[in-house]
Amino acid sequence: MNTDWLHQAAQTIDAQSTQAALKRQACLTKPPGSLGQLESLAVRFAGMQGRAIARMEQITLRVFAADHGVAAQGVSAFPQSVTAQMVENFCQGGAAICVLAQSLGADFKVVNLGCVREINDRVGLVNTPIAPATQDFSQTCAMSDSQLATALSAGRGQVVCDADLFIGGEMGIGNTTAASALLAALFELPSESIVGRGTGVDDAALQKKCELIDRALALHSGKCNDPLALLGALGGFEIAALVGAYIRCAQIGVPVLVDGFITTAAAAVALNINPSIQPWLVYSHLSNESGHQTVLATLDATPILSLDMRLGEGSGAALAAGVIRQALLLHASMATFAEAGVAGAD
Repeated sequence: MNTDWLHQAAQTIDAQSTQAALKRQACLTKPPGSLGQLESLAVRFAGMQGRAIARMEQITLRVFAADHGVAAQGVSAFPQSVTAQMVENFCQGGAAICVLAQSLGADFKVVNLGCVREINDRVGLVNTPIAPATQDFSQTCAMSDSQLATALSAGRGQVVCDADLFIGGEMGIGNTTAASALLAALFELPSESIVGRGTGVDDAALQKKCELIDRALALHSGKCNDPLALLGALGGFEIAALVGAYIRCAQIGVPVLVDGFITTAAAAVALNINPSIQPWLVYSHLSNESGHQTVLATLDATPILSLDMRLGEGSGAALAAGVIRQALLLHASMATFAEAGVAGAD
């Protein structure tokens, strides 16, 4: 399957709309800069959406789910069966992200890319399994080339061209280990500086995660200069789908709200494959995963929120979407100094 599409350039940010939004911000009844990031978000979304007053009406929210072969090594506090169980919980509306998606009025679906336990078709599920799980990346490549291409295309296929925002979530027991391995390889970081407790593993399991990642980095060292090959060697189907979705969003001009640690790993891979997408990625929150702050600093990214969250699923991004929506409402609805009859700053 062809992956040449990954390298197509992203849309350019509309400079005229950006300037129009900056001009409007300067006229609103407040001291300049007094709304902090809310102002810069309104301006940034204006440039991305190509309109002086941006909107947040159509939100696409997809949770990509898949199992990982490395989970057999005991890197998670939860059994692998939880991935499929949580997919079913998502479809039933019982997970945190379901509550948040409903509050946003988002177009919400779950995409099953391959779980160890078979999942039957149901409402709200895009059921396209690639394999029951990836391979154990500490022993071999996680994915074949064809599996990688399929996962990337699965993410691309979930992007809706008329969306005002795309949020990607993830679910997969073992995926913090995969994300940590990818980030350690991409940024040449020691595993100890990036590996966190994920689902809440103890010290022994945390040490095992580091050792497994070190073994995998040595095994796949020849791929470190090729981000696509690295994704196939160390990633998961759901991480690859996120990569495909992020790149496609930027190519067609849909803003992306990146969630937490695992989705940031996907964003880092996507940026290494196609650097032109950088302006389209907005980082929603600082995760409580120990390595997330390091990664955000490396990416020169400023998150909107910091709430000590580490749930994943897209939950932090869904909360940040509410903040962005309020920022755009302020930008659109506040009176200007002239409209209010208020004297502006000299």
